[in-house]
Amino acid sequence: MNLKQELQQVNNKLDKTKRKLAGAVDRGDKAIAAKAKLELTKLNNQIASLKTKQTRDVNQQGTDVKSMAFKRALTKAEQADMGKLKKSVRGLVVVHPMTALGREMGLKEVTGFAPKAF
Repeated sequence: MNLKQELQQVNNKLDKTKRKLAGAVDRGDKAIAAKAKLELTKLNNQIASLKTKQTRDVNQQGTDVKSMAFKRALTKAEQADMGKLKKSVRGLVVVHPMTALGREMGLKEVTGFAPKAF
């Protein structure tokens, strides 16, 4: 399971536990409420850990891409025919500014990174 799916699964468990806690408090069931509170803290810690790992992975990917020898913004024509461009340039990595990697790198336009000039 990838990180995104795992984070979604833990968020779903957190939501269920919050509803369980609210029901227990309404009923006045202190034992179940205490158990749900412990589960909430455990799930919150797990979510924080997963988000930290996700951020670390994006940062690592950003440094890998930035270390490539050549980069330049892609023209609209190149963006329109991305398949042809990727076939002609070996090792090309295209980063869009609206992705997590693009935001982390501070890009303003679609940029191509490659080991050699293209």
